Amino acid sequence: MNALQLGWVGLGNMGNPMVLNLLKAGFEVTVFNRTKDKEGPLLTAGATAATSLHQLIETADVVVTMLSNDTAVKEVFEGPTGLLAAAIPGKIIINMSTVAPETSRYLHTLCQLHQVHFIDAPVSGSVKPAQDGTLVILVGASSEDYETAQPLFDALGKIAIHVGAPGVASSAKLAINYLLGLNLQGIAETVLFAEKNGVSKQDMLNIINQGACGNGISNIKTPAILNDSFPAAFALKHLVKDLRLAKEAGLDSPLIHPLYDSYAAAEQEGLGDQDVMAIISSLQLK
Repeated sequence: MNALQLGWVGLGNMGNPMVLNLLKAGFEVTVFNRTKDKEGPLLTAGATAATSLHQLIETADVVVTMLSNDTAVKEVFEGPTGLLAAAIPGKIIINMSTVAPETSRYLHTLCQLHQVHFIDAPVSGSVKPAQDGTLVILVGASSEDYETAQPLFDALGKIAIHVGAPGVASSAKLAINYLLGLNLQGIAETVLFAEKNGVSKQDMLNIINQGACGNGISNIKTPAILNDSFPAAFALKHLVKDLRLAKEAGLDSPLIHPLYDSYAAAEQEGLGDQDVMAIISSLQLK
C-alpha cells in the first residue's frame, strides 16, 4: 500500500481509467464527482467516495483534479464549498486538467495564500494511454513537490517531464495539442486530396504510415479513417478549446488561425462530441 492518501475530482473518460491505475498501484483513493453514478465502478475496484470537496481534502494528502475546462477547475478550488475553504496547510493539489497558463498561475497564487502546494500537471495522451498507464505527464512544480508526486506520476504515465514552475506545464500542453491539431488536419487533407485523385484511403494511409511522415498518431487514427467511425478518444470540442487557449496565450503563427477556424467550423457542424479525427468528415463536405 502506498503511503500517500489520494483524493480525486473528475471521473470522465480520462479520470476513470487513471484512478483505476492508481488503485492497481496500491494507492488509497477517495473520489468525488458531481455525477455520482460515475463513481460506481471505482468503488467496486476499491476506491471510497467523499460526500463533499471539504471531506475529500481533509482525508487526502494529495488531491488531483481532472476536469473539462478552466471554469470547472476554478469552481472546485474556489468559494465556500471549494477545496481551499477546508484545506490544511501543507496539502498538495495537482491539476491535471488542460487549462490556460494564466489559470494555472492564478491557482498557484490562490493555493499559496492558503499555504497549499500546487502542481500543474496536464497530460499528453487520450483514453487508451490513460487506460494503459502510458500518458506523458507535463509537470509544473517546485522540485520538492515534483519529487513528492513522482510515485503518483509513475502509476499514471510512462514519463513525467518537469518543465518548470506552475503555469509552464500548461503552456507545454497547449503547444503539443497545437502540433496534434496540425498533424490531424494534415492527415485529413492529404487523404482527401489523394482520394479525389484516385488513391484509396487505405493505400494513402499505408504510404503515410510506412514512410518518414508516419507517426504514432497517424497509426492510431488509421482504423477510424478507414471505418469512417470516430468515437471520442479525445473529443473534437476539447481541441477547439485548447487551440483557443493557445491563441489567447499568444500563439499568433501563420497556421494557428486557419487551423482553429477549421476545427471550430467542425464543432459548429455538430462534430464536437466525436473524436478529433472527425475533422476529416468536416473537410469532406467542403
